[in-house]
Amino acid sequence: MLSSWFETPRGQYVLAWERSQFDSAVEDVFGFNAVQIGLPGIDLLRQNRIPLKAYAGLERGCTLAAEPWQLPLASQSIDLLLLPHVLEFSAQPHRILREAERVVRPEGSIVISGFNPLSLWGLKRALRLDKRECPWNGRFIGLLRLKDWLALLGFELNGGRFGCYAPPFPQSKWIERCAFMESAGARWWPIAGAVYVVRALKRVIGVRLVAAPWRERPAKKAVLVQVARKDNVIHVRRVER
Repeated sequence: MLSSWFETPRGQYVLAWERSQFDSAVEDVFGFNAVQIGLPGIDLLRQNRIPLKAYAGLERGCTLAAEPWQLPLASQSIDLLLLPHVLEFSAQPHRILREAERVVRPEGSIVISGFNPLSLWGLKRALRLDKRECPWNGRFIGLLRLKDWLALLGFELNGGRFGCYAPPFPQSKWIERCAFMESAGARWWPIAGAVYVVRALKRVIGVRLVAAPWRERPAKKAVLVQVARKDNVIHVRRVER
């Protein structure tokens, strides 16, 4: 499970960076209801001040038992929804995003984290013959693809970052020795980070009301009016009324 993997050296490396990104992404989101789907043992809503918070999923520790694509929540009732590595470890990522669109209110926020296939970590997954171990058993989703999916559902990205540029070494000491790659990677190959965290807003396109044909003003009719009198002859002209 992903929650167990986060306790490994590689997982701790990724989690430390993601925590800081989630903290920045949620601290300025306001409202009444916030939901984190999955990873109930890792509080990614800790910096948010929304009063009512729930942790949905089927793992032990979730306060709301539900599948991520079938949430027992009212439509347009959630101000902030978190999906930490939910899409890539589900067989139905599109269905999850459609459910997210249903429950998030207009102008509400959604924050998503994922592994980047265009990275050293993505390369390791592509070359690894045995993909049964976490996180290599997930289906990494590129940011451009995710952006397209979100756009189709009316979400617009308004922030995000790539991070974790060190190779996926299993030992902490080797990861620490590659600390210089963080600043170098962010400067020279920013889209090649192992993971990304993005935030998107649910936009609602305004509708312009058009008057029905029967509400339009009636067509003007031509009438005859007197304009002059000369030699007992009435001169008239047509005017519109």
